Amino acid sequence: MFAVDVRRDPRGLVFALRGELDFHSVVQLYEAGEKELTTDRPSPVVVDCTQLTYCDSTGISALVRLHQQQTAQGHVLRLASVPDFLGRLFALTGLDQIISLYADTDEALAAGSGDRGTAPVGTHRPEQPEREFTG
Repeated sequence: MFAVDVRRDPRGLVFALRGELDFHSVVQLYEAGEKELTTDRPSPVVVDCTQLTYCDSTGISALVRLHQQQTAQGHVLRLASVPDFLGRLFALTGLDQIISLYADTDEALAAGSGDRGTAPVGTHRPEQPEREFTG
């Protein structure tokens, strides 16, 4: 099950993702974006990934799309508490050079306009242990 909880903070707008962001659930993120991301809102937008347990390529594409929309409107998108599995993908693809990653939501909200994020890959531990695959 997936859910997006939205809260306004004096420093920005927070989208807290919970569950699995995939082909079937990505529409909920799009709907939340359409509803909440008007021109009359605080910036930055912080996507809190603390409770994100899975994200497939469709979910990553949705985050990139959200970033592009925010940039086009002169706003900033930041990711906070990114799970290890997603942080590694962002590092491997170079997306961590485009979308700023932060250790937690407070740090993301407090960051200055030119800040690129400080969360190294592996900052956040998912609730479930990662599976190790051997060949």
